[in-house]
Amino acid sequence: MDLANKLFKGDRVIWIIFMFLCLISVVEVFSATSTIAYKNANHWAPIVRHASFLTGGFVLILLLHNIPCRFFSALILLLPVSILMLFVTPFIGISENDAHRWLSLFGVQFQPSEFAKLACIVFVSFMMSRRGKFTEDQIFKYVLIGVSATCVLILPENFSTAFMLFGVCFLMMCIGQLPLKKMGILTGSLVVALTLFILALTLTPTEVLRYVPRGVTWKERIKEFRNKERTVDPGTYKITDDNFQVSHAKIAIARGGVFGKMPGHGQQRDFLPQAYSDFIYAIIIEELGYVGGVVVLLLYIMLLVRAGMIARKCDKLFPKFLVLGCGLLIVVQALANMAVAVNLIPVTGQPLPLISRGGTSTVITCIYFGIILSVSRFGAGMGNEEDIIIDDGEPTAEEWTGESALEAIEDLEDIPVEEESAIA
Repeated sequence: MDLANKLFKGDRVIWIIFMFLCLISVVEVFSATSTIAYKNANHWAPIVRHASFLTGGFVLILLLHNIPCRFFSALILLLPVSILMLFVTPFIGISENDAHRWLSLFGVQFQPSEFAKLACIVFVSFMMSRRGKFTEDQIFKYVLIGVSATCVLILPENFSTAFMLFGVCFLMMCIGQLPLKKMGILTGSLVVALTLFILALTLTPTEVLRYVPRGVTWKERIKEFRNKERTVDPGTYKITDDNFQVSHAKIAIARGGVFGKMPGHGQQRDFLPQAYSDFIYAIIIEELGYVGGVVVLLLYIMLLVRAGMIARKCDKLFPKFLVLGCGLLIVVQALANMAVAVNLIPVTGQPLPLISRGGTSTVITCIYFGIILSVSRFGAGMGNEEDIIIDDGEPTAEEWTGESALEAIEDLEDIPVEEESAIA
């Protein structure tokens, strides 16, 4: 027990959520990668690879949650590096599923967009915490420029990631109470831009969209989503190349029932091309039932709630925004993956954080957990009674809202005149 207390510091609830997600991930990825294992000479290779990334991520969490959260502000240096990597990816990147999303460095493949997401969260948190050095208008301008530049570079090859990242940063700006007028103008501009984008995709001929990166793919996904109930004859549903993934995801969910078929007994894993990644939530429901699907959903909701509780206990603004940003990014991505699996939104290609099989995404998600645990220790003082929180000169939440100053004025107003003169 003493060893566990020494190793697993910070918020215990976050640790429990992380362990449960890892357990579900190992079981379901092992089941869903049966088609890959069948084609591989070593049947254990797919799950060993995934377990290796989870183990590496766990080691990263152990390291990161021992680093005071104020040092994570140095990660803003990752933003220009990420922008540079995103800029060169379409030209020298590795193509997979008709998209250039990967770079290879010294034989190691990774997704620059994952590093860009982390950099943006840290950048927004850092800028929002510098209200004493910048005006709110300056913060709004700098945040908008940095996040927009990053999302524009991600957009051509990965629309869903760019949309999700901008949405999370926008939520952080709302939480930070940036000027209401500017936020309203930004919201209206985004709605108009998204509407025009969808109309342009719908009305532009397919022959023209072939010259636009991922243009045809976006159009087909929107078209298929709008025609969910396409049938040949009444009572007949036809599975085509366009609705192949969504149809088998629906079959998996329908077969799951309340308690599922149990791990290893799912059938749709043999039909879904991305059963271990984009559509793993459908496989979870097929094998663990609606109960398992609800449990996974609740784990992510609990993570977001816990991140909010940690943020409320933070005295400094930087860790407050940082833990909220990390929690929001993980949960929003998880909800997007689940919504695709149950056909609530068009196919996006977003993996289920920490559960889907992956390399870069798994490691970066573990970094988010490490940051959240570090903030819970050094920012909120949870699970680290022996640690001392060092004042780094950053304004506290009370100083930001002016509550301490107002209380001091009220105290002075309550002092009688004779006592005031004596004090003077």
